Amino acid sequence: MKPVQSELKKWMQQNKNFKENYQRVREEVLNNPEIQTFLSQNSQLTQQAVDKHLIKLHEYKTQSKQCDKCASFGQCVNMLQGYSPVLQAENGDINLVYEKCHNRIDMEKQWEQQRLIQSLYMPKEILNATISDIDHDAERGEGIRQLLLFLNKISDELPAKGIYFHGAFGVGKTYMMGALANALKEYNLSSMLIYMPELVREMKSSIKDDSINEKISYFKEADVLMLDDIGAETQSPWFRDEILGSILQYRMMENKPVFFTSNYSLSQLEQQMETTNRGGNETVKAGRIIERIKQVSMDVKLAGKNRRDQ
Repeated sequence: MKPVQSELKKWMQQNKNFKENYQRVREEVLNNPEIQTFLSQNSQLTQQAVDKHLIKLHEYKTQSKQCDKCASFGQCVNMLQGYSPVLQAENGDINLVYEKCHNRIDMEKQWEQQRLIQSLYMPKEILNATISDIDHDAERGEGIRQLLLFLNKISDELPAKGIYFHGAFGVGKTYMMGALANALKEYNLSSMLIYMPELVREMKSSIKDDSINEKISYFKEADVLMLDDIGAETQSPWFRDEILGSILQYRMMENKPVFFTSNYSLSQLEQQMETTNRGGNETVKAGRIIERIKQVSMDVKLAGKNRRDQ
């Protein structure tokens, strides 16, 4: 090690420009107010230790501290994106460590909240919906009121019942589900939004890779489950009884709320579920599903003009 140091010293002595630049950088570093404060608070550090770790002090000087040079997480200028440098003195040495900056902490919080919303085949605009963007008109007033009442109760306890929204095409049923999902993030509650026709296909394909039980468990356990466009799926006795029935039964027993959207009223949905894709008529089994829906949700009709035509 000594021959290397001696050669470096010899090289520095022979290179005036390097020495001048080194001295200039050294002065800039040691005249930096933050570094002066650090050195004054750690008077036990020797001049030798300061010179030894000058590169660490220079790195600290050039980096953004807690986002003071960064407009956002994406525009972080530091070598480690989202991390802010901290100088430490220990056993006569200087250490440079990095801790998460404010922007990164905020971004991770957003990532974590976004992970609380899971969806199967829901449009992006639905996932970005907010309650403040819902059109508050008389025809949908009761639906909005019940949605707000549900959220108001969450601060005390997660209600056991969701809402069964039904009405014509384009009145905003699905949009309300997206708005609710985003509102639930603020309470750190997970939600699962599922487009029912795709759920049927997802469950059938899951049989092949043996993941069906795992997925069913996830739907059962989500804090708030949202089933969009129920009744639009192909009526399969297997899906109705083994999948949907199982999920609703579990959530009914565990007092976990379910939200639905449908173009059918509950009586119309029951008729829809009675007739299977095999042409049979299963009144009792369809009625059992409807009773479970009533146990996990309350019936609310939405009316108004078709907003998709605007």
